[in-house]
Amino acid sequence: MSPKSLVYGVRYTGIGSMFALAKKFLGHVIPGITRPLHILWNQVIGFLFIVLALVPVPGAIRIFGKEGSGPRLALTIPFVLLMGWFGVSSFWRARKIDKS
Repeated sequence: MSPKSLVYGVRYTGIGSMFALAKKFLGHVIPGITRPLHILWNQVIGFLFIVLALVPVPGAIRIFGKEGSGPRLALTIPFVLLMGWFGVSSFWRARKIDKS
């Protein structure tokens, strides 16, 4: 035995093996963190799209049937349908991720 190992009394493991252990650890932990965050992200985005779809509905109901409301309703109805579709599909995507 060398005198140096007797003095320090510490076994040198090498920096390469520590990086390998850290990489292995993160390989197990990261998927467990990212999957719930991905589901939560899709649910939050879905909620925001549904809120965006519902915001113009009261105004559209108020002006429905009034003279000159056609152009506004022609823009409001597709907007509500599109935002509603984005919201629902985002919740479907979150559910799909949750089941996989």
